[in-house]
Formats: sequence, C-alpha cells, structure tokens
Amino acid sequence: MTKQPLTVHTNNRGTTPLFLYLTSLLLFVLSTTTVLAQNTIQVSGSVTDTSGAPIPGVSIIVQNTTNGTTTDFDGNYVIEAASNATLEFRYLGFVTQTVAINGRSTVSVQLAEDTQELDEVVVIGYGTQRRESVTGSVVSIKGESLNEVQSANFTQALVGRAAGVNISSTSTRPGAAPQIQIRGVRSLTASNDPLIVLNGIPFSGGLSDINQNDIESLDILKDASATAIYGSRGANGVIIITTKSGTKGQKAQFTYNSYYGTKEVFAKLPVMNTAQLLTLREIAAANGTGTPTGNDESVDNDTDWQDLLFGSSMQTAHDITVQGGTENGTYNVGLGYFKETSPVPGDSFQRYSLRFSLDQEVGKLFRYGVNSVMNYSITNSIVGPAGVYTASPLLSPYDENGNFLESVRLTDGQDQVFIPSRNEISRIGKRRANEQLDFGTYNNIYGELKMPFIAEGLKYRLNIGLNLRSSRDGDFTGQGVFSFNPDQPNSASYGTSLTRDYVVENQLIFDRIFANKHKVNFVGLFSAQGNDFDNSFIRVQNIPDENDLWYNTDSALLEDVMDYDTGYTEWGLLSLMGRVLYEYDNRYLLTATIRSDGSSRLSPGNKWYTYPAVSVGWNIANEAFMDNVDAINQLKLRAGYGETSNQAIDPFSVQGRLNGGDTNPAYNFGDTFSNGFVVTQLPNPNLKWEFSQTYNYGIDFGLFNNRLSGTVEYYETKTNNILLNLGLPSTSGVSNVTSNVGKTKSNGVEIALNATPIQTSDFTWDIGVNLYTNRNEIVELASGQQEDVGNLWFVGQPLSVIFDHERLGLWNADDEGAEFLEQYEPGGNLGMIRVRYTGEFNPDGSPVRQINADDRVVIDPTPDFRGGFNTRLAYKNFDFNMVGSFQSGGILVSTLHNNNGNTMRLNGRGNNLNVEYWTPTNTDAKYPAPGGIGGDRPKYGSTLGYFDGSYLKVRAMTLGYRFDPNVIKAMGAKNLYLYATVQNPFVLFSDFNDASGLDPEITNSGVNNDGVRQNADINTAGLISGNIPTIGTNVPSTRNYLFGLNVTF
Repeated sequence: MTKQPLTVHTNNRGTTPLFLYLTSLLLFVLSTTTVLAQNTIQVSGSVTDTSGAPIPGVSIIVQNTTNGTTTDFDGNYVIEAASNATLEFRYLGFVTQTVAINGRSTVSVQLAEDTQELDEVVVIGYGTQRRESVTGSVVSIKGESLNEVQSANFTQALVGRAAGVNISSTSTRPGAAPQIQIRGVRSLTASNDPLIVLNGIPFSGGLSDINQNDIESLDILKDASATAIYGSRGANGVIIITTKSGTKGQKAQFTYNSYYGTKEVFAKLPVMNTAQLLTLREIAAANGTGTPTGNDESVDNDTDWQDLLFGSSMQTAHDITVQGGTENGTYNVGLGYFKETSPVPGDSFQRYSLRFSLDQEVGKLFRYGVNSVMNYSITNSIVGPAGVYTASPLLSPYDENGNFLESVRLTDGQDQVFIPSRNEISRIGKRRANEQLDFGTYNNIYGELKMPFIAEGLKYRLNIGLNLRSSRDGDFTGQGVFSFNPDQPNSASYGTSLTRDYVVENQLIFDRIFANKHKVNFVGLFSAQGNDFDNSFIRVQNIPDENDLWYNTDSALLEDVMDYDTGYTEWGLLSLMGRVLYEYDNRYLLTATIRSDGSSRLSPGNKWYTYPAVSVGWNIANEAFMDNVDAINQLKLRAGYGETSNQAIDPFSVQGRLNGGDTNPAYNFGDTFSNGFVVTQLPNPNLKWEFSQTYNYGIDFGLFNNRLSGTVEYYETKTNNILLNLGLPSTSGVSNVTSNVGKTKSNGVEIALNATPIQTSDFTWDIGVNLYTNRNEIVELASGQQEDVGNLWFVGQPLSVIFDHERLGLWNADDEGAEFLEQYEPGGNLGMIRVRYTGEFNPDGSPVRQINADDRVVIDPTPDFRGGFNTRLAYKNFDFNMVGSFQSGGILVSTLHNNNGNTMRLNGRGNNLNVEYWTPTNTDAKYPAPGGIGGDRPKYGSTLGYFDGSYLKVRAMTLGYRFDPNVIKAMGAKNLYLYATVQNPFVLFSDFNDASGLDPEITNSGVNNDGVRQNADINTAGLISGNIPTIGTNVPSTRNYLFGLNVTF
C-alpha cells in the first residue's frame, strides 16, 4: 500500500487564529533546522498486538516533528528520522507507545489493548457514539468480559455486571433462558422483558439462540432518552448485541476457543434420615396427625434418594473463527458447538451455531454487507427431581431380588409414589422421552451510499432484516411408565411453531463537523416490520406402536385424541424517526429524538403514537477553567426526558371473539341440545398503548488519569394507560373488558465504580463494583379500586407483593396472651406458629375474635439494593479474574420451607426438611411442633418460607496463563492462552444458605408461583405475586469446573 504522510491537527480553545499560525510557523522552522542539523537515518520495523498479529494502519510520528507514516498491510513501516529521535506509535484501541531510536535501524514494537479506549465507542441504536458524548444512560460490556462466565446464553454472564439490570433464572435445566428486567417492573399485566436488538435488527428468537462467544460487544440502553429511538418497543429497556466482525488490512487469522468441564450439585436438599424422620413421626402421632410405618418401609433402611438420582454432568464448548480483511473489506466466519448436561439423567442442551459477516467497500461511495447468525439446538428432559426430595428414607429402592423398584408404597391406599433414579430412567429408555428442536436464522443485509455530491457527510443506508425461527416439541410416555397402573395407556404430544419476522429500514444519515467545533449527526428513519406466528399441537393416547414415539400421532383413534389446538397471529409496525446529536467543542451536548409508530394491533384513531425524547450533557472537564485540574480527567453532567411504550396488546385484542366446540356449554331448545358459539371477548376499539415517561439524571467522572472512574444516576418513571380488566354486568355476556385504566411509578439510583489501584510494568489490579435500587408503586387501578386481592394489586404498594400473616414466632406458655390461645386459635396448641392479631380486644385482654384472613398484611419483598463486583489481577503472563453478585435486604421466598410444598408438612407422611422444630424442651426453635392444628400441613406454614434476601456470593473465578509469543512461534501460533475456571464456587453469607446449604440466587420463575396461589385458599392463606421468583423443588444449581484454551494462528 502507498504510505501517506500523517498530518497532525491541534485546537486550543480561546487562542486566536493569527497566534496559532505564527506559533505553528515558528515551531516548524525550529524543528526543521534541528532535524537538518542532526544525523538522519532510515528506520524500519513491524508493529503487532500482544498475540503477535500484525496491525495495519498504525500511525507512527517522529516526536516534535510533522514527519510521520503508517504501517502497511503486514504491519511493517519505514520512516526517516534523526538517529537520536523518538518514535510515537498510535492506534485506536491500543495504548500509545513511545520508543527512542538510539541509532538503531530496526525498531519493532508490540502494542497492548487499551481497555479504556476500547470502551470509548458505544452502540446507541442506529449508530455509534463516543462515550464522552453520550447523554443517555448506556452500559457497555465487551465480549471478553462476558466470557469470564461461560454459559448456554450470555445473560448468565451479565449477572452483577450492569447497574439496574436484574437477571433471575427461570430454571436450572440446561439451556433454560432467564428473566431479564431493566430498572424493575412497570406493567401489571404485560411483559416487562427488554427489547433485544441483534446486529441492528430487532431479535425475535430465544436467548439461547445466540452463541456467547460470537458477541463482540453488548450495549444496554436504560433510560427513555436512549430507548425512545425504538418507540413502542423501548419501555422496558433495550439490549443491543453486536457480533464479531473482521479487521481491515488483516491477513486471515484462525482462532480456536474450547473448554470442557464437569458439574456437581451445589448442595443436596437437607432432608431427614431414617432416625430423624422416625422421631418426627412419633411426635406428630402424639399430637394427633402421625403417619404409621408404610408397607414397603423398614427401620433398617436409610436410603439417600438424591444420591440415587443425581449423577455426573458436563459442559463443553468449541468455537472456530476465521477472520481478516483487505484494504476495502472485512470478513468473519465462526462455527460453534455447545453442550450441557444436568445432574438429573436425560436433561441436556446442545447447540450448533454458524456466524458469517461480510463488509465490502465498492469504490469510494458504496458499501454493502451482511450479518448472519444461525443455530440449531436440541433440548431433552425426562423427569423432575421433586419425588426424591419427599421419598421416605425408610423405603428401599430394591425388591427382594435386588432389582430397582418402579414405585414404592407407604400405607395401603396412601402415598404410593414413583421414585426416579438413574437406574430406573436408564431402564425405561426411550419409553419416556421429551425433545425440543429449534432452528433459527437471523440475518441483516445492508447497503450504504455516500452522497458527497449532495452534501458532505450525507449517506443513505438500507437495512433488511430477515428472521425465521421454527420449533418442534415432542413428548412421549410409554404404557405404565411413571404410573402405579401397569395398564396406564401410553400418551404422546407433538407441537410445532414457526415465527417469521422481517424489517425494512431506510436511513438517511448526516454526520459532519463545522468550524472544528460544531459536530452534527442526524439520522432519519422510515421502517416497516412484519411478524407472523403459527402453531399447532395435538395430544393423544393409545398409540399402536410405541416405537413411533410422537412421530405417528395420527395413528391414534379419534376417541383417543385428548387435546388439540392450532393458532395464527400476525402484526405489523410502521415507524418514522428522527434523531439529532449535537456537540459544541466537545463541551455542550444535545440529543433530541422523535419517533412515531403505527401499529396494526390497534383500531383506527389509536394506531399511531409519537414518542419525544431529549437529553443534554455538559463535559465540565473540557472547560478552560479545568485545564490546571490534573486530578480530574472526566466530569460530565447529564439530564434527559423521554417517552416510550410497551407492546402490551396481543394481536386481535381490539376485535370481538367467539369460541365454539364440544367444550362449550350446549344451548337447549326444548329437549334438544346443540353446540354453539359463545362471546368470549367484546370488541374494544378504544385500546391504546401503555406508555412510560422517564426522567434521568447522571454524572460521569474519571480521576487520576482515569485510574478511578464511575457513574451515578437517578431516574423516575411514570407508566400510564396500563391494561387492566374492567368488570361488566352479567347481562353483557362477558365478565370484563380490557381497558387503559392503570398507572404505576418507579424510581431508582444506580452507581458504578471502576478502579485500577495498581498498575506497573509487571502487575495490574483492576476492580469494579456496581449497585442499584429500584422502588415501584401502583398509583391507580380500574374503577377507582384501592385493592384487587385476587391479583395482589394494592394502590400505594409495590407491583409485586406478599399478602400474608406476619409471623411473630411460636406459641409458648410464657408468651403474653398465651392464656387466650384458644380464643386466638380454636383447637390450637403450644408450639404452633404465632401470627399478629390486628383486631380489637375485650376489657380482660382477650381478642374479640379469632385470628382470620383479615389479619393478613401486605409485605414488600423489594431488596434495599442489588449489585455485583469483579476484579482482575495480572502478573506478567498470569491473570486471575473473579466475578460476584450481592443483595441487601428484601425477602427470598422458598417454597421448600412453606406449607404449599411437600417438604415442610411436619407430619411424617413423606420426608421432611431437616429443621429444628419445637418441642417442650426446645421452645426457641423456628419451626412449629410436628402434627397438631393445620391438618396435613402447619397452619400459617406459608410464613416459614420467607428469608432475609441478603447474600454475597462469588459466581466465577478464573486463573489463566498467556504464553510468550516467542515461545509458541515455533508451532506457528500467535497467541496461546490456557485457563481454569470454577463457577459458583461458594456463598460468603446468606440467611437461606445458612439454613439449607443451597444457592440463594433465584432458580424458579414467577410462573411457578401460579401453583402456589392456586393450591392456597385465597381467603385465608398467604399469597405471593405471580412475578416474584422463588426457590423451589427444581433441579438444584451446580458448581462447575472448566478447563479451556484460546489459540490463534
């Protein structure tokens, strides 16, 4: 390539042009005279990165002169300079290096990545921006940081990484996608999930469809001034994922990443052994609710059913990448494989992924490219582990011949249970199977035309997004499998779904600097998005040939069709958007956005809504009066306002609906009954979008050469037009109609700090910590209601609450009011749970009524704050990384400990958690006396499941070693990095962990709580909002040991 001389521009605020000209002229003359008076030699060399790969385009300047050049395609350069001069090597994203020539003719250097400079550019949606110029709330995370926690999807690596982003696992099964919330919950009935944007196109797939190793960067837009650019989809925040691409001027580079590891159960559920269970049964029997020894039980047995089920498991990944580029284009191709198995036999997740990107310039004006991400995944699951938690240790898993039993019995006619074990699951084989196959392809094709013939800095860009995801789910249970009846018919289900999504975006972009001080960027957008989804499902029994599994459901007789369903939905969105980014002298910043969305989901007159947003910033550190303040490198104030919406309305919600078929009540005409149709939804043309208004205030700072940097933010959000059901009179034919009548509000504080306490030539220590709070509140419900107990909505209270009695402890004889125990709790006994009474008292101090549902109170489970931390220690070629998370306050809900599950019956019917319970000689215990009032479970037992939510845990630790390039050069490698990782190593403190030994991080989704609520009497029992995650009887979390390598050729 032809080397071009380097021109250096300078700009000093407040200096006159004449003075600049004269000063520059004098310096030029002096430097030229000096150089001519010295020995001039030719210097050559190469510039590489730490992996040994050449870096083309590096700027090389002879210090104190205007003489400069750049490296060529192979990273080589040649320059003439004085023999005693100093060369300065500069390249974006790398630490600038200066090297004295000292008379040498060859000077080669290796540049190290500058992580701070790499973070300078962030993706803000429809463009990028220097971090110094960002006025909204944006968090950027590089792919290298995500890979410190390897998992099936990137979200697990996000935990504790970004202030205001809360990630909770919905399941610990392999491949399960977690729940993501950015700045809390806003809507009562609609999704609170953020919008995912992959390579500039809204993402319609599953989170496990994205290979974590494919991610180059991840940018999270949190406030409305940043998310308003996405209009009706931005109310819950936006996560922008950019996958890896090639590098201009780089020869083909081959990279292989791989790791393999084993997994073990973090901790077994602490259930009772035989002696402990027998003691509990004796006490329960004395209190009137004991369980006799069962038919298959023996005091000689002491079976650990968890050991018989949980086995060894593994996790592995392999990724191959080939990337490079020419002077006019780049390419990147990646292949990936991931597999994870569970301690529960038969549970596994596999994914095959392919990534391709191409960016090519044609001439000086046109550029085109493509980004494509494809994956194929297989998910298997056989059985849940709940049965082994409640199985009596007095039972033997073997018959008299030493063979594994399929089921065991307690007393005749009671509690005959199937006990899963590794051997039993292996014996059943394919007679029990569940398999889900998913295929997704997500593509962005773009073209870009520069138009300097119209205006300098003007260009047009066309984006076309084509996304498709198909899914097939099959489930089969053979005759008599998992049943106590060997003649139980076999059953099979088969379901398919297909999602097609397309986006066409037309962008007009203007980017230019005027008078060296006024930087203007304008983006105009017209886009159209369409989405359609169809699905079908059938469930049958008595399939003639069990070898067909679910593949031949049509062979079942018509009377054996148990359920079937088909569905189709479609929607479209048209959008107009304009955004202006303005900078004056890198000091005063303005971002203004307006977007209008028109949706097919709504009726004429309500289809369109316009979303304005504006934010401003002041780079105080760039003011002239800060020039002599060396300690402050960055100081920026930000403020913003914006409006966004939530696509909360399902397609066809504004239209009336009829339902018909055999499942509907028949109409009678005299003695004749006929099936017909019933109205299930009235037309509702007045539905509108839910929309949110957000105010955001922030300060960014960097001190001591950015050795200490951070961000502090405060926000307020008001959400209006929330969709709620309004009750209707019975004469209308339907019970309610959905209307925009609810309101909520929320606010929070977010703090993120990063520091480099030590930085020498051999040793570096980096540390980062973030924490955040979020408070939300229901402001208004339908029809002026103050509460809706059925949905657990209370005006003035958080969106997610617990509605239950307040537990005070256990009843003891010396308690105040114990003499009135019979009035408080008719039939009650000492050692039962004592809850607060909120009623009136008689003159003698006795209660005027017994404790009942009126004594329940609203309990706020919201933590005081959450956060995470990370640290990195690097000594020469060694490095150590640690990532952790924490929470202060709040309530952790354990369905293991409350009376809605089967592990806290305290009557001996099944096995029980090994807890310290009340006896006449142990009156300070937390858990009530076995048996007694409450029947099958302790009365008020729901209150036993509430733990202090505070915890501090380490999520991952990694020790790595990077080989010296000179050592591995002989094998043709440029980089070789070996590492060992322990994931989920330990918990430093947690109330729940102290009580159970289990991982305190949430492992169940809020959906699991529907069962909690349905099994409880709404008039008396404790109720938990359906969107509060819990810890329950699912697959336990694991501790993983991984060993990996990264090699580049």
